[in-house]
Amino acid sequence: MNYEESTRAAALAEESTAVSVPSALALGGYALPGRVPDPRPAIAQAIAAERLGMSTVWLSERWGTKDFGVLAGAFSQVTSTVKIAAGITHFQSRHPALLASLAMTAQGLSDGRVVLGIGRSVDRMWRAVGLPKSTNAAIVDSADIFRRLCRGEQVKYDGPAGTYPSLRLTDVPEVPVPPLVFAAIGPRGLELAGRHFDGVLLHPFLTPEAVRRSADVVRDAAAAVGRDPKSVRIYATVIVASGLPAAEEAAVVGGRAVSYYQIPAFGEQLATANGWDVQRLADIRDHPLLAGVRGAADSVLERDQLVEVASVLPEQWIRGAAALGTASECWEMFERYRDAGADELVLHGSTPDQLGDVVAARP
Repeated sequence: MNYEESTRAAALAEESTAVSVPSALALGGYALPGRVPDPRPAIAQAIAAERLGMSTVWLSERWGTKDFGVLAGAFSQVTSTVKIAAGITHFQSRHPALLASLAMTAQGLSDGRVVLGIGRSVDRMWRAVGLPKSTNAAIVDSADIFRRLCRGEQVKYDGPAGTYPSLRLTDVPEVPVPPLVFAAIGPRGLELAGRHFDGVLLHPFLTPEAVRRSADVVRDAAAAVGRDPKSVRIYATVIVASGLPAAEEAAVVGGRAVSYYQIPAFGEQLATANGWDVQRLADIRDHPLLAGVRGAADSVLERDQLVEVASVLPEQWIRGAAALGTASECWEMFERYRDAGADELVLHGSTPDQLGDVVAARP
């Protein structure tokens, strides 16, 4: 969808009756999913998310056209109620004072609607760009440094997160420190979220049963350190493809699945979390189209090639961990995720301006 088409889609959303999303199951949506050459359609997508009554509009930061700071500022000026979330950025990709400055500037512009999603990523990526890898100790200390800077405190620190002789934001707006949400799959990351973060962002292609197990780990970890388990918000990311032709559904869902499962170690984490046979990952990774691919598949292959690779995936790995079919069938899956303990579903794959029928079909 180009910029003009996305703007028209937002206008149509405005003309339609707004759909209120009750707090029983909050819905968020991703702007600009996947690779994009043009960031401008995100504006209309954020507008559509708010007019549909969505709780949060998320941005999956990717260097080049999806800088969270720039787009959070833009979203803040075309919306007034929807929360604006990074899903995700990383502590080590910005100096701590710059990250805190970005977050508090966006908080001031949006009247306190920013949520900061933080991830770990993989060591290989950090080696490639010359930045330190993520460790649990560095993540925990970075979260503390971030919060202190956002409160206007002076920070002197020498430890796992780096060496900072004297950090301080001279001026900060009178708005709350943005909530920190940690993206996690494995038990150690989930425990980290429960102990030190305001929420956890669960990865796409987790089954409802895997979400239930993950939510239990997070809340048990929170309780173990004296926190209210319900204070840690569980965000379950769900790939959605409703009412699409078969070829488009395969591209939205299957192609995205390949881009996750083919990554070494990462694919194993997903399969293990779902209780699936990790040996089946070889079916994907041995595909001729992935020969020699070292990075993310979607950075190299075109959509039709990703769909071809996805054809070797077991059907359960697609339909058992995504919302497909009619709008009512999607809601059946949404309710399963809610019953598994999710506080908010982050709808991915389809942009907010494509989700009007699904949101309107709430039972």
